[in-house]
Amino acid sequence: MTRASAAIPFAVCCVGVALFSVMDAAMKGLSLAIGVYNALLWRAVAGTVLGLILMLLTRQRWPSRAVLRLHILRGSVVAVMAGLFFWALLRMPLAEAIALSFIAPLIALYLAALLLGERIGRPAIGASLLGLVGVGVILSGRLQGDYGPDVLLGAGAVLASAVLFAWNLILQRQQAQRASPIEVAFFQHLVMLGVFVLGAPAFAVLPTAQAVPLVLLAAGLAFTSLAALAWAYARAEAQRLIPVEYTAFVWAAIMGWLAFGETLVPTTVAGALLIVAGCLIAARFQGAAIAHVEAGAA
Repeated sequence: MTRASAAIPFAVCCVGVALFSVMDAAMKGLSLAIGVYNALLWRAVAGTVLGLILMLLTRQRWPSRAVLRLHILRGSVVAVMAGLFFWALLRMPLAEAIALSFIAPLIALYLAALLLGERIGRPAIGASLLGLVGVGVILSGRLQGDYGPDVLLGAGAVLASAVLFAWNLILQRQQAQRASPIEVAFFQHLVMLGVFVLGAPAFAVLPTAQAVPLVLLAAGLAFTSLAALAWAYARAEAQRLIPVEYTAFVWAAIMGWLAFGETLVPTTVAGALLIVAGCLIAARFQGAAIAHVEAGAA
């Protein structure tokens, strides 16, 4: 793959991450309005309906048994990951939660070597470390002072979610190589709906009229970003794209400020610049030739 052709998946991945960050803000607002469970449930409902329509319109084929197992695995992982993350968002600022979650790309970088057979290049390692330095700068300014019990619980939930997110990044790469972007997005919403509907008899309530637009917005953003990321991960190595996850902080800081009045501090700006620099380094350098190991991926 030439640098020019590699730049296109990188750019699409950047767009996907940006849309996911806007979706996080929409989901935080929705969770505040109707609760985390119902926000996730109704987003899954809307995303599944949207995906089914697109599956029929584009005449997508039903996946093989091996690919279906991969869809079910990733959807289940994402369901638990999302529940932990959005529960944490109710207890801490959006940007801080995203910053804490940045341990995930570093974990995923080495999972890519273990599960996909990718050789980790020095530029990818350097980019990730530079991104983590940026996160450290941000945390030094954002996470000072005494913590209340809710904040500590929220931080713990984010870190647990980050471990699952690292696994999700690798599954995303494997899934994207075997299924179309529309199929990936549809089955993720469908499997998540299957997980969340288990609690419907006890916890489900219809969203209010004011919450419906947020449900539709969150579902549309989630579906579009999933499709964009699936397209990008099908065309570029995981180690090339994983550092792009760091740009999520930039968008989270902006959305947190616009939607929830969460303030930006100088360390936030400095850390964000380091994060973006790391992503640019990852985009510039081409990794060595990789042999992908797909046997047993599901």
